Amino acid sequence: MSIHIGTSGWSYDHWQGVLYPHHTPVHDRLSYYIQQFQTVELNSSFYRWPQLSTFAGWRSRLPDGFKLTVKAPRGLTHAKKLYAPEVWLDRIKTCWHTLGEKRAILLVQLTPHLAYDYERLAYFLEQVPDWLQIAVEFRHLSWHNEETFALLERHQAAYCIMSGANLPCILRATAPFVYIRMHGPDTHHLYGGSYSDADLHWWADRIREWTAQGKDVYMYFNNDGEGNAVRNALTLKGIVG
Repeated sequence: MSIHIGTSGWSYDHWQGVLYPHHTPVHDRLSYYIQQFQTVELNSSFYRWPQLSTFAGWRSRLPDGFKLTVKAPRGLTHAKKLYAPEVWLDRIKTCWHTLGEKRAILLVQLTPHLAYDYERLAYFLEQVPDWLQIAVEFRHLSWHNEETFALLERHQAAYCIMSGANLPCILRATAPFVYIRMHGPDTHHLYGGSYSDADLHWWADRIREWTAQGKDVYMYFNNDGEGNAVRNALTLKGIVG
C-alpha cells in the first residue's frame, strides 16, 4: 500500500517565495516541486490536452517513483458530457502509454450541469481499459447514490472524495485505491482557506484506515491561494510519515 500526497498543479505565480524562489522561470518550477513531492495532479490538461511529445518529456524529466495524475479534457467531460467518448479515450490511451511507469490516475471531473445518468456513465466506463485507473468527481448532487457507487465498484473506478464548500464529503472507497481532492476548508468559497492541523490529523487517520484495508491513497490539495495547498500537503506528509 502506498500514500501519494501532492497538489493540483505545480506552477502558480503566487507560489513564489513558498515553493520556489521569487523570479523562478516557469520552466524551472517543476524542478522545485519534485524536490518536495512525489506526485502531482495536472489540471492544465482540462483546458488544453498536451501533445504526445509533452507526455514523453514528463516521462524523461520526472524522477523514478514519481506519479503523474492527469485531469481529463473538458471536451470530454463538459462539452460532450461523456457522450461518444471513443475518440477522446483513444487519444488519452496513447498519451498514457507514453507516460509509462510515471502514470497514476486519470481524473474525470464531470460538469455540475450533468445530472445523474446511469446509462451514460456505464457506457463510458465500459470503454475505459482495465489498465487505465480512473477516478470520477461528481459535481451534481444527484450522482451521490448507491447505484453510482455500485457501478464504480463494478468497474474498479474510484469515487472522488471531495472536501470543499457546498460539496458533499462522502468517505466512499469504490476501487483498489482511494482518491481525494482537497478544495479548501472555506465554507463559502471553493479553493479558499487553509486546513488546520486538527483537520489534517483527522484526514491522516482516514488515510491510515484506508491503507490498513489494503488500499493505495492519492490526495491532492487544490486550495492554491497564498500557497495554502503547498503548506497543507507538506504538513500532512509530515503527519502520515
